[in-house]
Amino acid sequence: MHLVYPAVLAALLFSVGVYGVLARRNVVLVLMSVELMLNAVNLNLVAFDAWLRDSLHAGQALTLFTITVAAAEIGLGLAIVLLVFRTSGTADIDRLTALGDPNEDTAEPETAGASENKAAAV
Repeated sequence: MHLVYPAVLAALLFSVGVYGVLARRNVVLVLMSVELMLNAVNLNLVAFDAWLRDSLHAGQALTLFTITVAAAEIGLGLAIVLLVFRTSGTADIDRLTALGDPNEDTAEPETAGASENKAAAV
């Protein structure tokens, strides 16, 4: 088996994944691009394992480990994306800059006396 064909295919897949991560604004599409990059790495691992004719099949074992980690990553990633979408109403990466409460006014800093006055007023 020639090593060039799967290596070129993996390089193309990885390049498309990098483009997707850098150019997309939707979080779900970014996660899909990361998965595409992981699959390109898996293709390289299996191709080099077949090319080296390793008796331990270390490339295939690493591929199974990578698939397991990718499944956990996509599960947690989608859970975080759903939580962010529920709280902010968007899945656009450019609009998700603030990690704080969107209803909280952060324009004027509070001093210790001002917070005491607010607590006394309530």
